[in-house]
Amino acid sequence: MSRRKQIYEGKAKILYEGPEPGTLIQYFKDDATAFNAQKKATLDGKGVLNNRISEYVMLRLAEIGIPTHFLKRINMREQLIKKVDIVPLEVICRNVAAGTMAKRLGIEEGEALPRSIVEFCLKRDDLGDPLVAEEHIHAFGWATPEEVDEMVAMTLRINDYLRGLFSGIGINLIDFKIEFGRLALAEGHQIILADEISPDSCRLWDRETNKKLDKDRFRRDLGNVTEAYTEVATRLGIIKPSGPNGKPHLSVVSNEE
Repeated sequence: MSRRKQIYEGKAKILYEGPEPGTLIQYFKDDATAFNAQKKATLDGKGVLNNRISEYVMLRLAEIGIPTHFLKRINMREQLIKKVDIVPLEVICRNVAAGTMAKRLGIEEGEALPRSIVEFCLKRDDLGDPLVAEEHIHAFGWATPEEVDEMVAMTLRINDYLRGLFSGIGINLIDFKIEFGRLALAEGHQIILADEISPDSCRLWDRETNKKLDKDRFRRDLGNVTEAYTEVATRLGIIKPSGPNGKPHLSVVSNEE
């Protein structure tokens, strides 16, 4: 990796220059952060699990026509992705009150929302990623009204698909955060899904017990973070329950689907 040109390093991933123009290599780190990086730790194997889970989800979303930046998995920690201009917004879709929404609105955590709600936050770590309205987005030029409509429509479609996907393996999708990018085209640009979808960016609760299988285990000092991520990967079929010596092992997910 030292010979490659590093483009960007975030809290959980590193981006390197790709082998072809218009591509990047996305490397998943084992670093875990919370509360705007005030809490930090290194969790052995987390990057591998997030890489494989995000790969799986991106492939499934592509099958239903969601455009994504994902091209292929290179190895256990890296993906080849399309180079995009990231829209400076985090898009959050909530199905159940949890986290900051529950605190902000005084709703009991775990209460189902009347309908799925899409929120926007400005990607500014120094400001704590503040919640913003569509009027702010339009006024400050972070995205056009047409782009906002496209992101909302795509987010709700992703939500519908993921709720069904996780429900089929006994998990409730409480909420998730995604990012979008502008892919340069000859005739302009296209809004596509970027970043990752993993237990780092989703709240996933066991349907029977409400056991948290996501990053809240790190935020709230619940322990067994990578074990929870492993459980999600196992239920998705990415990890075989028993491998050599009775230990779980990662199975192959094809990029040619």
